[in-house]
Amino acid sequence: MKKLSFFNKIIFFVNSLAAFFLVISYLLPYVPPKSFATLSVLSLGVPLLILLNIVFFVYWLLQVKKQMLLSLVVLLLGWNYLGALYKFSSSKKIEEAGNISVMSFNVRLFNKYNWKPNITTKEDIIDFFYKESPDVICIQEYTRGKPIKLDGYDDFNGRFVKDVKGGHTIFSKLPIINSGSLEFKNTNNNAVFVDIVKEKDTIRVYNVHLQSSKINTEIDYINSQYSRDVFLKRVKEAFIAQQSQVELFLEHKSKCPYKIIVAGDFNNTAYSYSYKEILGNDLTDTFEKAGNGFGKSFDFKFFPLRIDFILADKRFKVNGFKTYNTINLSDHFPVKATLNLNK
Repeated sequence: MKKLSFFNKIIFFVNSLAAFFLVISYLLPYVPPKSFATLSVLSLGVPLLILLNIVFFVYWLLQVKKQMLLSLVVLLLGWNYLGALYKFSSSKKIEEAGNISVMSFNVRLFNKYNWKPNITTKEDIIDFFYKESPDVICIQEYTRGKPIKLDGYDDFNGRFVKDVKGGHTIFSKLPIINSGSLEFKNTNNNAVFVDIVKEKDTIRVYNVHLQSSKINTEIDYINSQYSRDVFLKRVKEAFIAQQSQVELFLEHKSKCPYKIIVAGDFNNTAYSYSYKEILGNDLTDTFEKAGNGFGKSFDFKFFPLRIDFILADKRFKVNGFKTYNTINLSDHFPVKATLNLNK
C-alpha cells in the first residue's frame, strides 16, 4: 500500500469492500432469511458485486499491481457464481425427436394499468405466443378478468377456477391429465401445476411466483434515504415470506412421482436461499446448461437481473435455452427452454 498513490489507496479500499461483500454473498444460499433477513438482501446485489470485482481486477492488472490478486482470488473462490451470471454457450437449439419446449413469462397483467404506452400489449403477447409456439407456457401476473384463449392449447387457471387464486396459469399443447394449486398464505402469490403426457411419460410442470417486494426500481426513487429504508424493509419481508412459500412447495414436490419442470418468477436471483432450495439436487438450471450471455430476465437498467427460471429434472437433456430480452411487452422478458427425455 505504501507505493500506491492516494487515489489508488481509495480505489483499493473500495475494492476491498466489494471483495468482502462478495465473499459474504457466497454464504447467502445457506442462510435462511428467517434467521438473518438483512443479510439475505445482499443476494440481489451479487451480479453487481461480481462485475465490480472484475473491473477492479482489470484495473490493477493493467497497472501490473499485486492488488489484482484480491479480486482474482475472490472471483476464483466463487467460480460457479460466474457461470450463473454469464454463459458463453451457443444459443442454437438442438433439433431432436421428442423435444418439448417450455416458456415462462411474467406478463404484468397484459399492461392493464398502462405502465407501457403500447395499447396493444395483450394482442402482441398473444401473437408472440403463436409465433414462438412453445409446447407449454407458464404465465405469471395473468389476469382472469380478461382471459386469453390460445387455439391448440389446453389451460389450467386461465379462467375462473374455484378456490384457486388468479394471476398464474399454464397453457399446454400436450394433454393435461391433472392440475392443482399451492395457495400461499397472506398474499396474492401462489403456484399452480399440471401433469402432462408426452408419449409414454407423465411430466409435472410447476408455475411458481414467489413473493414480490413490490419495490420501485427507478434509480431516483432508490436514491432517497426514505426509499432505501422502505426498500430494505420490503425486501426483507418478501424474502422471509419466500422461505415459507418454498417450504410449502418442497413439501408438495416431494410427493410427486413424475419428472418435474419448475418454471416461474422467483423474485430473487440464482444466489439466493430460495433458488438453492428449489433447485435442490435433482433439478438443473436450463440457462446454465444452454443459455447465452447474462440471461437478463428483468428490466432493470443498471445491472443484469435474472429472476425468471426454468429448472428441469436432471433426467432431461437440455437442448436449448433462450431469453427474449428484446421483447418490450412487460417489465420481465420471456424465457424458453427446450428439453428432451430421450437421453
